[in-house]
Amino acid sequence: MTDESVTTSHLSVHMATSGMTQITHGSTMTPSSSRGAEVYFQCAVLVIGVVGTATNALILYALVASKQHKKHVMIVHQNVLDLFTNVFMVVSYSVKLCNIRLTGSAGYWLCTLILSDSLVWCGTNGSIINLAIVTIERYLKVVHPVWSKQKLRSWMTCTAMAFAWIMGFVSCVAVVFPTSAVIDGACYAYVIWHSRTAEIINYVLNFLFFYAIILFIFIVCYWRILNVIRRQAKVMESHNAEDGPGTAPTQAQIQAHQMQFNVIKTMIFVSAFYCISWSPSYIYYLLVALNPNPTLIEDGYYVSVGIAFLYMSTNPFIYATKFHPVRKVLLRLIPCKKTSE
Repeated sequence: MTDESVTTSHLSVHMATSGMTQITHGSTMTPSSSRGAEVYFQCAVLVIGVVGTATNALILYALVASKQHKKHVMIVHQNVLDLFTNVFMVVSYSVKLCNIRLTGSAGYWLCTLILSDSLVWCGTNGSIINLAIVTIERYLKVVHPVWSKQKLRSWMTCTAMAFAWIMGFVSCVAVVFPTSAVIDGACYAYVIWHSRTAEIINYVLNFLFFYAIILFIFIVCYWRILNVIRRQAKVMESHNAEDGPGTAPTQAQIQAHQMQFNVIKTMIFVSAFYCISWSPSYIYYLLVALNPNPTLIEDGYYVSVGIAFLYMSTNPFIYATKFHPVRKVLLRLIPCKKTSE
């Protein structure tokens, strides 16, 4: 490999955090601040990862303790993917802070798997795909309940979970290995691009598959779901007001409807938070990708990627506040709450 085949800067080491590419053949990015800003960012992400690991593990315990792992398998799987992502976020940024000089094949594998954040993004992409699958599953069970009871089988759920993991890994591995290298003991991940066109195509595909299409699925499915739930609520109200006790909905039916709405409401919050938190990152990289002479503004990079990382670590708080079975288990863990009860 010659020096003309790839252009690098010290920022390329942590540019892998975005899962996108920043440096291409014939374009140079000049850092706008010192190494200190990079270290502060890595420390902040490490803290986010530690908090996310602890909270996701706690929510996973609450899901199992409340026996929701049997009722909502895909939601539990979503939590497992988020936990995987946060664990490797801690591992990746702990190694980055050590500032190890890389040598040999071990250094190459450390670069491509850990320092490139590829395992972090494998879990992230898998989590995004799984979130779309959960949305489709909720849509089928609410909008087409008869069809879903007749057609949906447990093997389909297992296949969907395996698909999320496989696509999460394939989408990262297919990019990180051909575009990463160890140069002078440093890791340059997502750097070696043979053409500007290949870089732009990679960005466009990431944007389409992991944001635009996912956003479309969220909007269409949850819009239909909410319309069906609203219609069901009106039917129950009319029965209570006009019909006798023999035709009115039973307490079990009302409770089942409320539990269903509770799950839907939780997943709507998670989906909406994903769309909001990832918007700055995609907008930022769109501006970089469309610039003929791309330059990296570190402040914009740190802010956009930091918000995206927060999404992976704050999902547990949504489950804790919006998902009633999880909230009940967590409240029982509070000593003062036990005393008051």
